[in-house]
Amino acid sequence: MSQSPQLDGLHCPVPLPGGAAIKLAHGGGGELMHRLIRDAILPHFPNNVTTPGLDAAVLDWSAGRLAFTTDSYVVRPLFFPGGDIGAMAVNGTVNDLAMSGARPVALSVGFILEEGLPLETLRLVVASMGRAAQAADVELVTGDTKVVDKGKGDGLYINTAGVGRIEHDLSIGPSAIRPGDVILLSGDVGRHGIAIMAVREGLEFESVIESDCAPLAALVLDLLAAEIEIHALRDLTRGGLATALVELAEDSRQGIELRRAAVPVREDVQGACEMLGLDPLYVANEGRFVAILPEAQADAALARLRAHGAGAEACFVGRVNESGSGRVVIESEIGTRRRIDRLSGEQLPRIC
Repeated sequence: MSQSPQLDGLHCPVPLPGGAAIKLAHGGGGELMHRLIRDAILPHFPNNVTTPGLDAAVLDWSAGRLAFTTDSYVVRPLFFPGGDIGAMAVNGTVNDLAMSGARPVALSVGFILEEGLPLETLRLVVASMGRAAQAADVELVTGDTKVVDKGKGDGLYINTAGVGRIEHDLSIGPSAIRPGDVILLSGDVGRHGIAIMAVREGLEFESVIESDCAPLAALVLDLLAAEIEIHALRDLTRGGLATALVELAEDSRQGIELRRAAVPVREDVQGACEMLGLDPLYVANEGRFVAILPEAQADAALARLRAHGAGAEACFVGRVNESGSGRVVIESEIGTRRRIDRLSGEQLPRIC
């Protein structure tokens, strides 16, 4: 019995009809898979770096500091209001670089495909990644595909790695946080997790709740261009705003005060959280971050953030106090105060 050609374990017939699916195969590369990569994947990742025939991208780099990150994305479902696993993989990696104050330059992508995944699904995800990369002004320069047995991959997993260039002399991180610093939040919280839950569980609300999935590098780079003395940045992914602040307080050994009334939560998101028994402060976001910086620069920083669509609702939500406690205390809408900690488990599994 003859075996159809394949590349990196990925196999499909040619031509590629809309109903075709990924099949598991073994062996070396072949013309059919070469055509799939050439025709279905590479057109969405245009760049001046990738060299055909090489297993790595070659980047020209001047002396200086680099930021390097990697992440994996296992969201279910693959498509959701406001985004999909492809856009989330690009934006998530871009945002991780941005939280180091780096300008994203190049990304890699690894696809773990489950046997039986429709080729049209792969095409849609790859096209979305291409659009997200273009919007974030970053290039996807190298990648890989692997196929796992049916029932072992939940459709599609994506791994990405990213490299960024640090163009300033700041040391952005928890160790730079100082008493008196203010905490700025780039926008409303909780939408991403609720958007995922609504689709996953078939929930219907009066309005469609869309994920906040978005690239954040432009916002951070604009703050740096304005010579804002950023002390720390953190995107609000797994564990949401509350967990991010707890981590920053512990790592910096500084006390943080959070004003609950100042945290923007959309009415429909708040209602969904109440119905599901969730706290929006702990719900994951994919396009929100906090910036900690000197109080004297707060107004200038807010003006810069609000000039961007993803930062239009940027606001002051708290400050670093003199206690040195390494704890986060939240002031409720009625003025009571309590400590907030990490959750013992995930409120919403498999959302990023």
